[in-house]
Amino acid sequence: MERTTKQFTISLPPEMAEQVVAAAKAESRTISELFREAFRTYRAQCIQTLLKTSEAEGRRRKHQGYTQDDVERLIHEMK
Repeated sequence: MERTTKQFTISLPPEMAEQVVAAAKAESRTISELFREAFRTYRAQCIQTLLKTSEAEGRRRKHQGYTQDDVERLIHEMK
């Protein structure tokens, strides 16, 4: 049977590890759930930063907005 997930081993300073365990317990979630959410948030912030940078560049070039193709290209650049 093929796995539908991939495992990672990470290292954290002891104080941060304690905070992770405490947050998971307080929210009745697994540590994996917390890290998945953290990564999704990180990726969303990266995309948001790219869009803001692109928007500023577009304004500088007097561009009037994004086309659907522009948005799709920017999203694929972040994958």
